[in-house]
Amino acid sequence: MKTNPAYLLDKEKIKNANLKFAIVVSLWNREITSRLYKGAYETLIQSGVLKEKIQTWEVPGSYELIYSSKKIAHCYNFDSIIAIGSLIQGDTPHFEYLCQAISHGIKDINILYDVPVIFCVLSDRNQQQSFDRSGGKNGNKGIECAKTAIYMSLFRKSIK
Repeated sequence: MKTNPAYLLDKEKIKNANLKFAIVVSLWNREITSRLYKGAYETLIQSGVLKEKIQTWEVPGSYELIYSSKKIAHCYNFDSIIAIGSLIQGDTPHFEYLCQAISHGIKDINILYDVPVIFCVLSDRNQQQSFDRSGGKNGNKGIECAKTAIYMSLFRKSIK
């Protein structure tokens, strides 16, 4: 069965669900992460989420998304957490280590806590690719992640 989750993004349904979202944004590569954040935040608002139901934190880099998302999952009762970051490949293996650690860290939080943590971390070959994926010719992954957060929040509430 093939379904499109877009039908679940009904404004009235979202508003009635009284969803609460946390967004954690890396300050590293801010020119990229701010575009992802804008896409995510505006999508939540346009979908019917009230501004006061969205809380945002900033952290120094993408690696810090792991601890901050874990702490938020542990200390608060959000329906979803969106972790926003940007990694751009350099000349050293540092990029690969970070990509792997961050993806595993976010995965682990999804396993340990009863809150979806949405992975909105770009891992691109160069800055142009990051721009293209954060509001450029390839769309904005922040928008996609906000829609995923809404979908997963509604899913979570449907099985409690």
